[in-house]
Amino acid sequence: MKSLFLGLAATSFAFTLSNCGSTSKIEALKPTADNAAPLLYDAAPSYINMPISIKLQDVENQINKSLTGLIYDDNNITDDNLEVKIWKQAPIQIQNEAGNIKTILPLKAQIKYRIGTSKLGIDLYDTREFNFNGVITLVSDVHMANWKLNTKTEFRSLDWNESPSVSVFGKAVPITYLINPAVKLFKAKIEKTIDNAIANAVDFKPNVLAALEKITTPFEMNKTYQTWLNITPQELYATDAQLQKENICFDLGLKCVMETRIGQQPLSKFDKNKIALKTTAKIPNTVAANVVAVSTYDNASRLMTANFKGQEFGDGKKKVTVQNVALWHKEGKLIIALDLLGSVNGTIYLSGVPTYNPESKEIFFAELDYVIDTKSRLMKTASWLAQGYILKKMQESCRYSIQGNLEEGKQNLVKYMKNFSPMPGVFINGNLNGLNFEKIQLTNQALLAFVKITGDVKVSIDGIK
Repeated sequence: MKSLFLGLAATSFAFTLSNCGSTSKIEALKPTADNAAPLLYDAAPSYINMPISIKLQDVENQINKSLTGLIYDDNNITDDNLEVKIWKQAPIQIQNEAGNIKTILPLKAQIKYRIGTSKLGIDLYDTREFNFNGVITLVSDVHMANWKLNTKTEFRSLDWNESPSVSVFGKAVPITYLINPAVKLFKAKIEKTIDNAIANAVDFKPNVLAALEKITTPFEMNKTYQTWLNITPQELYATDAQLQKENICFDLGLKCVMETRIGQQPLSKFDKNKIALKTTAKIPNTVAANVVAVSTYDNASRLMTANFKGQEFGDGKKKVTVQNVALWHKEGKLIIALDLLGSVNGTIYLSGVPTYNPESKEIFFAELDYVIDTKSRLMKTASWLAQGYILKKMQESCRYSIQGNLEEGKQNLVKYMKNFSPMPGVFINGNLNGLNFEKIQLTNQALLAFVKITGDVKVSIDGIK
C-alpha cells in the first residue's frame, strides 16, 4: 500500500511538472463570415470633351450625293413671273475662305421670265425663255443649330461659260445684257438650296449618338474580379462651329457620371431619345475617373503572412510566432485569423477597420482588437498574450501595400485612352495624371480601395458617312 501511494504521488508530480512545461492550447470560436454585397460608388460628375472634326471634303461628297441632275425646279410662273429650272453640270466644290464656306456650283439654267399684266380678265403677257450655263460662287457663314450646321449663304458672282441666249425662230440669240439683271430674281432660291443641302449633308446627330452609345456601354476593366466601368450621360453641350483649314470643327462636352461596379455587367443607362443638345461657349477638358483597386482577401492574407515571417511576440520564455494569416468580412469589419505556434498553439481572431495610409499607400487596421471570445479564452489560458503591448506589436504587421493594385487600376484605364476606337471613325485618347484615394469598401471576396484619377479624355469623331 505504501509503495502504491508513493507510485501514485510520483506519477502525479511528474504530470504536474509535465503540464507546467507544456504549451497552452487556445480553442477560440471562429467568427463566421457574412455576406457584404458589392456597393455602388457615388461618383462625382465628369466631363468628357469630344472635339468633332468634319472634313470639308466629306461635306462636299455628301452635297454632291444629295444634289444631282435637276437640283432646283420652280415651275410656278404666276407667283413671281419667274420659272426656273437649274441642273448641276459638274461636281460642286466647297472651300474654306477666311472662315466661311465658299461653294462653287457649275450649272445649267433654264429661265422663263414673264412680262405683262392681266386686265379685265385678259392676260397681256410676254413670256421669254433663257438658257445659259456657268459657275455660281456663293459664300456661307457657319453656325450650329439643332444638331446641324446652320449656314447663311449669300450669292457672290456668276461667271458664264458661254453667253446666255434666247431662242428666236429656233436660233440662240445672246442676251447677256438682259439676263444679268434677272439673276437677282432667283439668287435667293439658289442660296436657300445651298443652305438646305449643307444642313442635310452635315447632320452629325446619328454619328454622335452612335458614338455615345458605344462609349456609355459598360466595359470590363478586370475580368478576374468582374470590375466594370460604367458611364451614365447627364447632359450634352456643344460650342459653335468654326472652320479650321479644311475642317469644320466644334466641341461636344458630355457631362456624365463614371462609376465602377463590381460583379455582373451593369445595364447601360444611355437613352438616345432623352439626350438634348445645349449650347455653350466653352467645354471643360478635364475628367475625374473613379476606379477601384481590388485586393482579394486571399492576396491580402498572403502579404500579411509575409509581414509576420520571422517575428516573435511575447516576453521572456512566453513567445509565439504567427504561421499563417487569413482574412474575411464580418459586420463591416475584417476578421484577422492568426495561426500561432509557441507557448500558445491554436488560432486567435482579431477584428479591425481597414484604413488607408496615403503616404505609404498601405492598408492598415484601426481599432484592432481581439474578438470577444478570443480575448476571454486568452485571459484563462494565456493572459500575457492578451496584453495591449503585444496586440500593438501585432498591429504593426497587420498591414500591406496596395500600390500595385492602384497602378493596375490606373493601367486598366490607360489602355482605353491610347487611340482606342470603339467604332469606325471614333477614336478615344487621353492622359491620366493625379491619383487620389477616396475610400474603402468591403465585399465578401475582396477589399475595394476606390481612387479618383484626374486627367483629360478626348473622343474624336472624324468624318461623316
